[in-house]
Amino acid sequence: MLGVAAGLCLLMLRLPPIPQSLSYHDFADHRSWMGIPNFGDVASNLAFVIVGIWGLAFLLRLNPQQYFVDPRERWPYTVAFFGILLTAFGSAYYHLAPNNARLVWDRIPMTIVFGSLVAAVIAERIGVHTGLRLLPFLVALGVGSVLQWYVDELHGHGDLRSYAAVQAYSTIVLLLALLLPPKYSRSSDFAVVAGFYVLAKVLELLDRRIFALGHLVSGHTLKHLAAAAAGYWILRMLRLREPYPSEFIAC
Repeated sequence: MLGVAAGLCLLMLRLPPIPQSLSYHDFADHRSWMGIPNFGDVASNLAFVIVGIWGLAFLLRLNPQQYFVDPRERWPYTVAFFGILLTAFGSAYYHLAPNNARLVWDRIPMTIVFGSLVAAVIAERIGVHTGLRLLPFLVALGVGSVLQWYVDELHGHGDLRSYAAVQAYSTIVLLLALLLPPKYSRSSDFAVVAGFYVLAKVLELLDRRIFALGHLVSGHTLKHLAAAAAGYWILRMLRLREPYPSEFIAC
């Protein structure tokens, strides 16, 4: 994991700065409904509200010994679902009137989710104490990447390399989890979560092409649903998985 982090840092340093294109804010579906501009991209954030509240209710009301070998392992997931809930409000706020200033509030909650999931993998696959100690650092690193981009934008030389590295590393870590000794069943669910996130990025890139197919729904609206499905799959994994016997983990 440290090697992948170092490799990504070196790659980003070798790449030229990546500015935020102003055309990014020009999404395909501008239709309003009930006085709400860009209704599809705004209303689709309801999926994040549902998943976020559902996940928080599950984690905060359960008996942690029932689902976690160490009750402390639930805290990175709790922060992740809190980030998903915040994503709903940040993304809706941004899509009401898309611009760089509002995009900050869309991206910060997502980095909270990214950092929390990395901490969850570390807590379960390497050490609970290590994962919990790294949790605030990983979240701060993600939030800092967004703030660094925006401050640079204000000075006329925006650079998305750090933010892109945070996203890429988080996705890779979910796949690396498949290679680390498992404490629980259903390890392959991490690959499904990563797959939903990749799908979300593809749908974002195909925003206009998808909308042109029949002007029913845009790619960006579907992106929100795919990203929310990734959050749901994490919740599904937590509810269905079972701990392996300690002798299996040792092997």
